[in-house]
Amino acid sequence: MQRTAIFPGSFDPFTRGHEALIHQALRLFDKVIVGIGNNPSKEGLLTVEARKRLIDDLYAGNAQVEARIYEGLTGDFAEAAGACAIIRGVRNTTDFEYERTMEATNHRLYPGIVTVMLFTPSPVADISSSTVREVLAFGRSVDEFLPRGIDIRKYLSK
Repeated sequence: MQRTAIFPGSFDPFTRGHEALIHQALRLFDKVIVGIGNNPSKEGLLTVEARKRLIDDLYAGNAQVEARIYEGLTGDFAEAAGACAIIRGVRNTTDFEYERTMEATNHRLYPGIVTVMLFTPSPVADISSSTVREVLAFGRSVDEFLPRGIDIRKYLSK
């Protein structure tokens, strides 16, 4: 039986930190589905379709990683995907407190799905999507924050 986990988030944009967490998760699970949350009321740097395309491009040829767009509760998405776990990245104590609260709620609503918290590796723990967006807004290169080979300009709306 294949063990599938979902890794939910906005991924606006997908960073080296996200990539490191997927690498860790693949040591524990057979498949990771990157769940790109779509909140139509939020305007981000990248469209949700562009975020999916970026992740698809990055993991092209790797059947263990799949990107999907979803709306609604993450637990509902996890159940529909046949996932046994929800992966959450933790960079610091603030992340931990937030994720612990989310885990408790998800455990009540979806007792059959476990939340697995993975610590973001130190070399990339300071990278956040919001930092990438801010650096980019000031016209600076964000290449060092993104997975190698990803040119963010390719995914920006025209």
